[in-house]
Amino acid sequence: MPETSSSTGGSLSTPTFNLSRAIPSEEGFDLVVAGGGPGGCGAAIAAARLGARVLLVEAAGCLGGMGTSAMVSAWSHMANGKHPVIGGLMLELVEAMYARGFIAPTYTPSRWRTDYNCGLGYHTDGLKLLLDELCEAAGVEVRFFTRVIDAEVAPEGNRVEGVVLHNVEGYRFVRAPAFIDATGDAALAHRAGAACREAGRDTPNIMPPTLCSAQAGIDYTVFDRKRQQAAVEKALADGFFSQPDRHVPGLFRTGPTTAILNAGHVFGMDALSCASLSDGMRRGRRLAWEYTEFFRRYVDGCQEMRMVTTAAAMGVRESRRIVGEAELGYADYRARRQFPDQIAIYCKQTDIHVYDPSPEEYERYRAEFEEADVLAPGECYGIPYGVLVPKGWKNLWVAGRCNSSDLKVNGAIRDQPACVMMGQAAGTAAVLALRHGETADRLDTRRLVEALREQGANLPQSELSPDMTRTSEGAP
Repeated sequence: MPETSSSTGGSLSTPTFNLSRAIPSEEGFDLVVAGGGPGGCGAAIAAARLGARVLLVEAAGCLGGMGTSAMVSAWSHMANGKHPVIGGLMLELVEAMYARGFIAPTYTPSRWRTDYNCGLGYHTDGLKLLLDELCEAAGVEVRFFTRVIDAEVAPEGNRVEGVVLHNVEGYRFVRAPAFIDATGDAALAHRAGAACREAGRDTPNIMPPTLCSAQAGIDYTVFDRKRQQAAVEKALADGFFSQPDRHVPGLFRTGPTTAILNAGHVFGMDALSCASLSDGMRRGRRLAWEYTEFFRRYVDGCQEMRMVTTAAAMGVRESRRIVGEAELGYADYRARRQFPDQIAIYCKQTDIHVYDPSPEEYERYRAEFEEADVLAPGECYGIPYGVLVPKGWKNLWVAGRCNSSDLKVNGAIRDQPACVMMGQAAGTAAVLALRHGETADRLDTRRLVEALREQGANLPQSELSPDMTRTSEGAP
């Protein structure tokens, strides 16, 4: 008979079953990275280039995560008007994409070297190809269509001994001395028992995601992105939309006549609920067609625009993030704080999308994103090492959206360039910990910063310290 336990997804009790399985076991890796998005690729490539034997597991059939499977194929905020904020692998990626013609036309290197808070679009499959090549060259073993579904933790706690994987071959237990969670949803950290915050459970709202789509047939001799908002207001007045959402990020150019369409908030969707995520994908596809028709009817240069495909993955903005050794908070952002142990610098403003389609909520978003405390040219803030380490954990790091930061700051550093840089730092930290007999929560951060600088990371802090910056209490 099944045992009954309380469901974490609601108040109803859910029957559970105790399962016993003989699972093939595997060893031989120094590091297992869960998730092949920007953070996971950054981690895996960096660690493998330092000589580690790395296994990278990815649930989809390609690398790149939000930048490929979710078709958020645009990088933003790589320079602050005076100098670049990116470096290391992220700089290598964008310059390789540019050299191979995978960056949208009209964009020049000033876009990531000097221009103030600008972005650029790129060819989604170009990034897939490049990441495949970089992982192969570094010696990373990549397993597609594979998920981490559980973790085995040491009896004393706070140390992962191995992970359970699942793919077409069934279950597999992989033992390793180091692990990095780059799943976006902190799936590995959560399964291991690390403290996390969950949107809609530990916060009153969930920032809505968007299902992006690829579009073609745009006449860029006519199209002007600055006119999108006026067209949105006209369509709202006409009663065109199924939901009166004024917040439309819109079209981002990816090629001579192509773009990705980032439009249609899927309000109320919970990325940590399979039922909600499934319903969200259906709603997202309907919205993608609706916004395609909106652009065709209301925006000059888009009369011949046509849908190519919707993304295979939802563009999630908020789900689960760890409670880390350090919490990067809005006060740090406002102070443009720099840290001795910072592993990256960034310059994007906070970006908390509308929670509902009301005019008041749009005005809140517009005022925050366009006016409130936007960084001035030349300004940046640091991302300290401790945001990558679940509090108290010895051989577990995170990279990407599930980092330890408050809601506002997470809305800034969840962008792909920051995630790649966090991943490079996590992968490097894991290798240094193994080499020097250190733990994630007691790593020599002076040595980490020096190693990242050798890899080309942009880390301008003059003061270094072997001890990480720590937050005594988690940020709200």
